[in-house]
Amino acid sequence: MTPAVDAAKAAGVPYTVVQYEHDPSAESYGLEAAEVLGVEPERVFKTLVAKADGRLAVGIVPVAMRLDLKALAVALGARKAEMADPAEAQRATGYVVGGISPLGQKRRLATVLDASAMSQETIYVSAGRRGVEIVLAPADLVRLTSATVAEIAR
Repeated sequence: MTPAVDAAKAAGVPYTVVQYEHDPSAESYGLEAAEVLGVEPERVFKTLVAKADGRLAVGIVPVAMRLDLKALAVALGARKAEMADPAEAQRATGYVVGGISPLGQKRRLATVLDASAMSQETIYVSAGRRGVEIVLAPADLVRLTSATVAEIAR
């Protein structure tokens, strides 16, 4: 289906794929997913690509929150972080903005998952296409992405 789903399948972790009709006029892809799927926004996470000291990295935070770039920099051992250019994010991950998945990226980037995910049994992240989410245990996401867990949302 997508490289993200292929990665979960190849790793043998339990997962579910859910799809919904994406509205191209939606202001927030993540909040749209939570609303359409009837899931609490704290269980749906967005994948954001940033630059930490010039190197691309991924921050994964709940859709109703914002990525704290200072906290992301600290988690990555960097001096500062800023959002990456969308075109650069798409080239590095192989996914389009609004459908960037933390799984199955073209180039594995340093990844930080917000600590709030660990209190959930399962979380939703993009499966690599707008309107498609993959549901899995946060510990499996950490293992598959070699993520650091830190408080990076505000």
